[in-house]
Amino acid sequence: MTFHTTPQPTHDPRTVEILAGVRRAFAQKGFDGASMQDLARACGMSVGNFYRYFPSKAAIVAAMILRDQAELETSFRDIIGSPDPLSALRAGLRQRIGQGSCDGEAQLWAEMTAASLRKADISAVTTQMEHAVVSYLTAVFARVKGIAPETARQRYYPQAMLIIMMVKGSAMHPAENSAQQEGLTDLVLRTIDRIIDDVASDDPKG
Repeated sequence: MTFHTTPQPTHDPRTVEILAGVRRAFAQKGFDGASMQDLARACGMSVGNFYRYFPSKAAIVAAMILRDQAELETSFRDIIGSPDPLSALRAGLRQRIGQGSCDGEAQLWAEMTAASLRKADISAVTTQMEHAVVSYLTAVFARVKGIAPETARQRYYPQAMLIIMMVKGSAMHPAENSAQQEGLTDLVLRTIDRIIDDVASDDPKG
């Protein structure tokens, strides 16, 4: 099983440091609320110097996606290579949803998704990430069902997209308190489990 190779993100220490500062600013003020001046200040830079690295929010999103996509690709390679890919997938999704709820990462991506509905340049880079995740999920399904990746993508695209929508939805619509959030997260995970069960029980030859 192969993936389309993700272009390697920059490992320049200063760029990594800047992206870390950007994430902190987004976490504090929100994606739309943080201006380019706020982002530069969070990174300890002048606005002019900051623009040399990232001339727009779309460029920032593209850099963040490139780094996250490379990490996701590694994670999915491990899932596909595991003895039980579906169990590994369930565990990975549980961990990601749990971490997102705790550190605000999922909320950040939810805000960027909302921004993509209004801004074409943001939409282009977030859609790229979404397409990549669909490919990763359907590659897992292809491995489990013993079919070609493209066949799996055509057959299980709805299931892959629904998983993505569930993860995004849980981040975009947090519950009112921690107890309700725990119940909501549990329901999301059980729904995702049912989606995966649907793939597991499907007969692609039928």
